[in-house]
Amino acid sequence: MTTRTTPTVVRFNAAFMLPGFDEPQPAGEYRVDLDEESLEGASRTAWRRVATFIHLPAISAKGSTQQMVPIEPASLEAALDKDRRQS
Repeated sequence: MTTRTTPTVVRFNAAFMLPGFDEPQPAGEYRVDLDEESLEGASRTAWRRVATFIHLPAISAKGSTQQMVPIEPASLEAALDKDRRQS
């Protein structure tokens, strides 16, 4: 089975909360990795998401310890939607 990782960057304009964290994360740009695996079909290949990770802290934070944290795509999308409504 083939796997791929697609990196993207999301932007939060205000501090935001993620499930499982006691403190809000600061505004900024964050790298998000989508891990997918291929589903081989007779005529084409499809991809199924198997994991989503957000890199903490924000890209602009210098000298901080980096960590890659698993996150549910729905939780990330909800936090981004809330951020858009606040702007």
